[in-house]
Amino acid sequence: MTVFDDRTTAATWPAAYPQGYAVVDVETTGLARDDRIVSAAVYRLDARGNVEDHWYTLVNPERDPGPVWIHGLTSDVLEGAPLFPEIAAEFAARLDGRVLVAHNAMFDWQMIAREYARAESAAPVRQRLCTIALAKELSLPLPNHKLESLAAHFGVVQQRAHNALDDARVLAEAFRPSLHAAAERNVRLPLLECRPLTEWASTPAQPRVDHQSSYRANSWRPSRKRPACPYPNPGRYESDKPLKQGMRIAFSGDTSVDRELLEDRTVEAGLHVATSVSRLTSLLVTNDPDSATSKTVKAKSFGTPVVDEAAYTQLLRDVTPADG
Repeated sequence: MTVFDDRTTAATWPAAYPQGYAVVDVETTGLARDDRIVSAAVYRLDARGNVEDHWYTLVNPERDPGPVWIHGLTSDVLEGAPLFPEIAAEFAARLDGRVLVAHNAMFDWQMIAREYARAESAAPVRQRLCTIALAKELSLPLPNHKLESLAAHFGVVQQRAHNALDDARVLAEAFRPSLHAAAERNVRLPLLECRPLTEWASTPAQPRVDHQSSYRANSWRPSRKRPACPYPNPGRYESDKPLKQGMRIAFSGDTSVDRELLEDRTVEAGLHVATSVSRLTSLLVTNDPDSATSKTVKAKSFGTPVVDEAAYTQLLRDVTPADG
């Protein structure tokens, strides 16, 4: 466990830092575009990361609850819960004027934004901060990018993993020393813009018989057949430049965001998901570049650029359109 001295004085606190944060966790029916939120929690923090209050709600997803073995919320439990439009105003009040903080913030933000889009509204969030990206900025010696590893690093005890309220508490307690460490070193916070979504995939509100959830208990998921990328390959990714539609992206090793969801986002951005690494591969995404997998070995032999998951999710934010 590493402990940072958080007695940062007003004189050394960066003036550009946000004035308040909303630490968020949502549990969902799955990871696809048409999945729904089943519970949500928000810890509101002040500018120094001190807890002001917290809030939690169940949400009736109007469909089967998905991976009950993960979040523990059955159809019976959720039957009497409010629908998302019924809690949208309270949720928005908790987020208003604050930076949304989450572990895998892109996922939480997109799930929230889609729920508001379905409710014909928009969440009052302008910026988000991913604690994975912040941990990378601070060079924290974590074995992986899971919340439990970040919590253990700061001595925070998890009581109920995948319970939205407890996960939000854990993240809030781990975020405060992270924030103070960043302030002491005058680290620029990895803030990203939150853009409201106007499109989403919607399905009838009925049980999904034989539905293959993105979450699976102890099972191997075969590669999904995807349509060919409509854009030509513009070549390799260049450091400090944006990704460009048509680039061939390969993935290796474990990812914090479900691999299928990460690949979906890649395809939605106009990029090609490559199942192997070749001389034509534009970029390899891996959280363990020193591993001896066939993909990392080939990437080194071909000189293929490599980035980690946190960097890649930020690159996905602004993908340059293909030429003409």
